[in-house]
Amino acid sequence: MAEHGNWLRTVICARLGEPQAIDEVMQDVSLAAVRQQAPISDPAKVGAWLYRLAVRQTLLYRRKQGRRRKLIDRYGPTQPAQRSRPRRADPLGWLLTEERRVRVREAMACLPKRDAEILLLKYTEDWDYQALAEHLGISHSAVEARLHRARQRLRTELAALNVTPAEI
Repeated sequence: MAEHGNWLRTVICARLGEPQAIDEVMQDVSLAAVRQQAPISDPAKVGAWLYRLAVRQTLLYRRKQGRRRKLIDRYGPTQPAQRSRPRRADPLGWLLTEERRVRVREAMACLPKRDAEILLLKYTEDWDYQALAEHLGISHSAVEARLHRARQRLRTELAALNVTPAEI
């Protein structure tokens, strides 16, 4: 887990969209790994095995949260959360940066989870195609195809939000 923890966190964040829940799901992944009855036959495939565990635990977490949300919505009204934002020296620069960040996040949220996941692993973890293939348990050509489609979809979503490439 120590070796694969960073990129697994990125996968979980891409699938959940809730940064505050990453630690909880990582703990569930660790517990699921310990509870596995059959040992891994090929140590080179630990990354792909952990990836599948992380995806499964993320789905289970989302299902549990959905049930919890339904229960809360049924018995109590929700209050909008208030966020405090730190002040910066250049308000216009801060505003433009924040607007770009929000638009990219909106576009990423519109993508299928698998596309957001592979884009985040590629660009936040700075992995090459071979590392992506090994960790996701897919072929090199499948990585190329998924990245190509994910980039295309992201461009489409950004265009729909009227974000030009120069703004990013």
